[in-house]
Amino acid sequence: MNNGPKLRRALTLGPLILYGLGVIVGAGIYVAIGAVVERAGQAAPLSFLLAGLVAAATGLCYAELAGRFPEAAGAAAYVRHGFGSDRLSQAAGLALALAIVVATASIAAGGAQYLGLLVPLPARVLTLVVVVVFTAIASLGVREGVAVAVAISALELLGLLAATISGLAGATHIDLAAMVPADRAGWSAVSAGAFIAFFAFIGFESLANMGEEVRDPHRTMPRGIVGAIAVSLMIYLAVSVAAIAGGRTPASLAELFGGLGASAFAVVGTLAVVNGVLVEIMVLARLFFGMARRGQLPVALAAVHPRTRTPLVATLLAGGLVLAMAMFLPFERLLALANLITLLIFALVDLSLWRVQRAGPAGPGRFTVPRLLPPVAAAMALALVAAEVFG
Repeated sequence: MNNGPKLRRALTLGPLILYGLGVIVGAGIYVAIGAVVERAGQAAPLSFLLAGLVAAATGLCYAELAGRFPEAAGAAAYVRHGFGSDRLSQAAGLALALAIVVATASIAAGGAQYLGLLVPLPARVLTLVVVVVFTAIASLGVREGVAVAVAISALELLGLLAATISGLAGATHIDLAAMVPADRAGWSAVSAGAFIAFFAFIGFESLANMGEEVRDPHRTMPRGIVGAIAVSLMIYLAVSVAAIAGGRTPASLAELFGGLGASAFAVVGTLAVVNGVLVEIMVLARLFFGMARRGQLPVALAAVHPRTRTPLVATLLAGGLVLAMAMFLPFERLLALANLITLLIFALVDLSLWRVQRAGPAGPGRFTVPRLLPPVAAAMALALVAAEVFG
């Protein structure tokens, strides 16, 4: 399995965390916050907190698994190690690929709509340009692709900082008591908002797919995953409090600004959304690469370009699939489906770690989580699904 072509180990902890923030902090908070506020109202920060706790529980499981098995196949590899089933592993990998394609295609279409406010071209033309350009960047090399993602991530974070400052400065008051529901209906609204808010945390799991391109992965991968989740949760709490401060119910973060500030923020929001296309295409390509090396996908997808040392065929396939779906499927209809599939995969990965831990310890100096955490994390993910489906 590991005697085939090798990817280049070029990433250290700092770029890995920033890359993780680039995956996590982006379209989710920039696009989905309006839907979260619509569902949860003034309790929106609690929705982000609940979603963050679910993500953190599974993120810790991913952190241990990434340290144990630093493989590009990510979740597919973890399920194989946990359950010993190639068929279940293949199903998990294909389900994850579907979730990534759906989410990335939706983000690309949404990014084109934002870009259309700045460039007077048809949405489909802009969608084509966005996907083609970022597929080309993802093909250049992991260092180049991550460098672009990190640069845009820094701009995204500055935009969120500006939104937080503007929102708090423009608020007449901040009523913390109003953020806590007083009845069952209010907490149901928090759960409904958390299901949408969870989309803002999707992406941390993709760090696991970079396991073969990270230096000292047994130490760096767990720290990178935990660090990215912790920072993103703090950012989301600050932004959501600023958004609803003063009793506001904004449909987007741009409403926290006025005049030229709103236009400038629209530019940042556009970059935030399209940056998600780049990082997810890179992740999807490495998922295809890892599954192909295991014989779960055609062997051609395991080819590594001799100069860039990237899975070029897998990257081109990833970009093609995203483009095909982005041209026809809207973001809003698919967001809930992407969340549903992802949460089910997370529950399966959590249970995989539970089984792996029963087989033996991780080894000296390796990151580990308490034995109780994996089943609890799986239960939390399934509870969020149940609240949405039956709530």
